[in-house]
Amino acid sequence: MTRTLYLISSAAPPALRAATGIRAAQARGWDVCLVLTPSAHRWTEAEPAWGGTTDSSSRIEELSRLTGHPVRHAYKLPGQEDVLPPPDAMLAAPVTLNTLTKWADGHADTLALGLLTEALGLHLPVVALPYINAAQAQHPALPRAVATLRAAGVRVLLHDDQEPDGFRPHQPKHGNLDGYPWERALDALPPAPR
Repeated sequence: MTRTLYLISSAAPPALRAATGIRAAQARGWDVCLVLTPSAHRWTEAEPAWGGTTDSSSRIEELSRLTGHPVRHAYKLPGQEDVLPPPDAMLAAPVTLNTLTKWADGHADTLALGLLTEALGLHLPVVALPYINAAQAQHPALPRAVATLRAAGVRVLLHDDQEPDGFRPHQPKHGNLDGYPWERALDALPPAPR
């Protein structure tokens, strides 16, 4: 029995490497569905395809082929069928300061946020792996958002006393895109059956 993982990516540089996280999750037995925030979708559309073509939709199409599911970024119309299977777990990665604070406050103005807020009430396993810089980490809304989400059962992998191996914010403009710890986030999820 395959379990479904929703990978929900915000507009941070690791979103452009979502294929890395998708492949790692698939290697662990997950059926992965990719949901992007509107800005992450726009960034991904602007990226050239892996094969070197410049068709603006090619990267989205390649990610869809990789997962076997449409890449979602907007709410469907009320009468439309769901095109994704229901999730067994969610991984918000990368998750930005914007997404963390809006999620903690219950905002659902994008599909990504709507799914994340609903996951709390569905009692799904949810892991959040931030990608924020040290200046953003000083914002007074961040500790409250992290505490709120953790109290609701979200495993927020941000370096602190509760998550000593969590993501360490980098200096502005100095993030290590290749060092984004996709495997650490997947380790925090319940295992998918093989």
